[in-house]
Amino acid sequence: MSSTLTAQELEILSSKANAAKAAAYCPYSKFRVGAALLTESGEYFTGANVENASYPVGTCAERVAFGTAVVAGQRQFKAIAVATDITPPASPCGMCRQFMSEFTSRLFPIYMYDKDMKCKVITMGELLPNSFGPDDFEH
Repeated sequence: MSSTLTAQELEILSSKANAAKAAAYCPYSKFRVGAALLTESGEYFTGANVENASYPVGTCAERVAFGTAVVAGQRQFKAIAVATDITPPASPCGMCRQFMSEFTSRLFPIYMYDKDMKCKVITMGELLPNSFGPDDFEH
């Protein structure tokens, strides 16, 4: 897995994450989240949060992006960007952290953007230390 993005990849990734916020369905919280995921093969997949009147049933932008990519046959990912309308940028929730760890390494970069598109970068290992994942099963 390569954790280094080109300037062009990062520009596209951040732009797609920011644009994905427009697709958010968040009538209850009004908290828009957009995500863009870059695969190792160079494809981009986006997601937005989708709320539900029964709050726990809602789905986060990160899981929408990963789920769409996985259904399309992708399993190797280079980076994800998450964009919100707040400052400082919001990090993925605990459920998303665990979900993303299924498909990424500890070095996988998460680019988090605030309302002004200021960025904070963190790795999967920093975001979810001591995670439980596929490598914990005996084969």
